[in-house]
Amino acid sequence: MDALTLLHERSSMGKLMGPPPSPDQLEAIYRAALRAPDHKELRPWRFIEFSGEGLSRLGELFAEAEFHEDPHASDTTLNAARKKLLRAPMIIAVIAKVTPNEPKVPKVEQVISAGCAAHGILLAAHALGLGAMWRSGKYAFDPVVRKGLGLEEEDEVVAFIYLGRLGGRHKPLPEHDIGAFVERWR
Repeated sequence: MDALTLLHERSSMGKLMGPPPSPDQLEAIYRAALRAPDHKELRPWRFIEFSGEGLSRLGELFAEAEFHEDPHASDTTLNAARKKLLRAPMIIAVIAKVTPNEPKVPKVEQVISAGCAAHGILLAAHALGLGAMWRSGKYAFDPVVRKGLGLEEEDEVVAFIYLGRLGGRHKPLPEHDIGAFVERWR
């Protein structure tokens, strides 16, 4: 697949099946992520892989966050938090590992760099014939989850990327009117 086809055809896949990506596929995925723009070579990213029992552990962390938010949360709510992570055989949390008080590279630039690394993961997964979905949601910002993942105060969860084999059909890709997004100064 040529680069422009990859960029034009990548789409999120919500239905994913096992097995998780192979070690060779993961190496290719991480190599792509590590090519993200990186001002001053800060390498402002960290990746946490969850598969197998790791998905259950992350699910328990999500349920703990729900309980912390609402100590009267029903078992149904807590179980739903646990099961959200079972939509894919692997999840990679992309963390913006921020170097504070860096005068030439503000926090926002470091977080965007980690976002570019997450996009690299999505593109590499697509190029390898895998499905991927970028999710964030309230758990990315929850203090219980942040603590459980070992984040420092200035760090950010940029994405939970779900990875696996394609489990459904591709939805049609929308065509966008480029003119609706581009302003030209001449």
